[in-house]
Amino acid sequence: MRDATLWLQLSAGRCPAECEWVVGRLAPILIRDVTEQGLTVDEIARTPGAQGSDARSILLRVTGPDASVQVASWLGTIQWIGASPYRPCHPRKNWFVSVAAFPEHQADAWHEREIRIETRRASGPGGQHVNRTESAVRVTHLPTGLSALAQEDRSQHFNRRLALARLAALLAERADTQVRAAEDQRWRQHTQLERGNAVRVYRGADWTRER
Repeated sequence: MRDATLWLQLSAGRCPAECEWVVGRLAPILIRDVTEQGLTVDEIARTPGAQGSDARSILLRVTGPDASVQVASWLGTIQWIGASPYRPCHPRKNWFVSVAAFPEHQADAWHEREIRIETRRASGPGGQHVNRTESAVRVTHLPTGLSALAQEDRSQHFNRRLALARLAALLAERADTQVRAAEDQRWRQHTQLERGNAVRVYRGADWTRER
């Protein structure tokens, strides 16, 4: 069984500091869980949070047999229930962070000239600027027109890596769609057998060709 490699992104998004606290504490739990499943985990990027060991986002590299299957139960929104460590009297007890997976970008997946990389200011709801630096990154694959945007993080470097990973996922999905379309076409060809319009005819026990 071949090893697979993917990236896992833990993110507090644009949520309050408590969510950064959750990301910082959730990462060791996730790492321990997937390691116990026989996978190898390496931290490749981290954007620190406002406090101590908190993190706004963490990018992990996971390698091992059926990695995408084994981490599937982690993907999506994670709810953490508990009192705020920073605002003890705050009534809110539910904090939400996200875990997303992306295929690792392969260096030979595309040629450098095929990619356009643009930066701009990250925008929030209603067009509000999240920060004053051009941290948002959009990458476009020129031959296909596919593009991916990453603006969750304050780090342009982190967003660039994330946007490239998302583009790789889009290209992989496109390739899968094309494969499925070809398979579907083959199946239709198989089921739409036209009787009475044979290009060759064989007859008899010795399979003698008539024409």
